Amino acid sequence: MELCSKKVLVANRGEIAVRIIQTLREMGITSVAVFSNADRHSLHVTLADEAICIGGPRAADSYLNMRNVVSAAILSGAEAVHPGFGFLSENAEFAKLVTDAGLAFIGPKPTAIDQMGDKAVARQTMIDLGVPVIPGSHPLQDVETALAAGEAIGYPLMLKASAGGGGKGIRKLTDAAALKAEFAGAQAEAQAAFGDPTMYLEKVIVPAKHVEVQVLRDMHGHTSVFPERDCSLQRHSQKMVEESPCPVLTSPERRKLLHLAATIAEGVDYLNAGTIEFLMDQQHHFISWK
Repeated sequence: MELCSKKVLVANRGEIAVRIIQTLREMGITSVAVFSNADRHSLHVTLADEAICIGGPRAADSYLNMRNVVSAAILSGAEAVHPGFGFLSENAEFAKLVTDAGLAFIGPKPTAIDQMGDKAVARQTMIDLGVPVIPGSHPLQDVETALAAGEAIGYPLMLKASAGGGGKGIRKLTDAAALKAEFAGAQAEAQAAFGDPTMYLEKVIVPAKHVEVQVLRDMHGHTSVFPERDCSLQRHSQKMVEESPCPVLTSPERRKLLHLAATIAEGVDYLNAGTIEFLMDQQHHFISWK
C-alpha cells in the first residue's frame, strides 16, 4: 500500500515495536506506542513520540483488546495502524475495525487475512488454488476430536495453533498419548498468545527442508517474488540461520517454487509484504506449509 500517513500507531510491543518506531522516525513519521500497565517503562514506549496505555498486564486486556487499540489510534489522531507481527497482525476482524474507523491498516486486506491468517483456513485456500498441502485436520477445539483426527491421519504429527506463529502452541506428537498430554497446554498457550484456542494437526514430513519465499504485492496488482531462503536450521521452532539461495535447488525447481508463491499471492489478492513457507521433501516436492 502507499503510505502517506503522518502519524502511525504501532499496535505491538518489544523489539517488533522498537524496529517499526525507528523506521517511522527515519521516514519523518510521528509514532504512537501502545502499552499495558506492565510495559509502562519499556523501550518502545520511551522511543515513541507519543504513548497510550491500553489496559492491564494480560495481553487479552491490552495488546489483544481490539477496541482499546483502535480507540487509542482515534484518540491520538493517528492516520494508520501498524500491527507488527503476532498479536492482532493476522486478525481479519481487527483489520476491518481499523479500516471501518477510517484508518489505514498497514498490512494485507481483511479478506486476504481471512484466507491466509488462520492456518487451518489457509490449508483449504491452498487446496482451492491447486497448491499441494501437508495432510492435516480441520480446525480442532477439543482433545477428543483431535484424537479421532490423529488416528485418521497417522502419527507422527504436529499440533499447531490455527491463529498462530512464532513457535507458539506448537507440539510434536509421536502417538495418541502425547496428544492427550500436550493438547490442553498447547491450546492454553495459543489462547494467551493469539486470543484464539483453535488448533489443528499436520503430518510430520521428515526429512524435509523449510524453504520460504518473500513476496511483495501492491494495490495495483503488481507482484514481486524474491529468491527463496533455506530456513531449515532451527531451535525450538525458531529459525537460527537463513541461507539464500537454497543450495540444493536446481533452476527449474526454483522457477516452480517462485511460481507457486506468486500463484498464492495473486490467488488471495494479497497486499503488502508477506512470507510464504514451504516444506521440500527428499524428492524435492514443494508443499505449502503456512
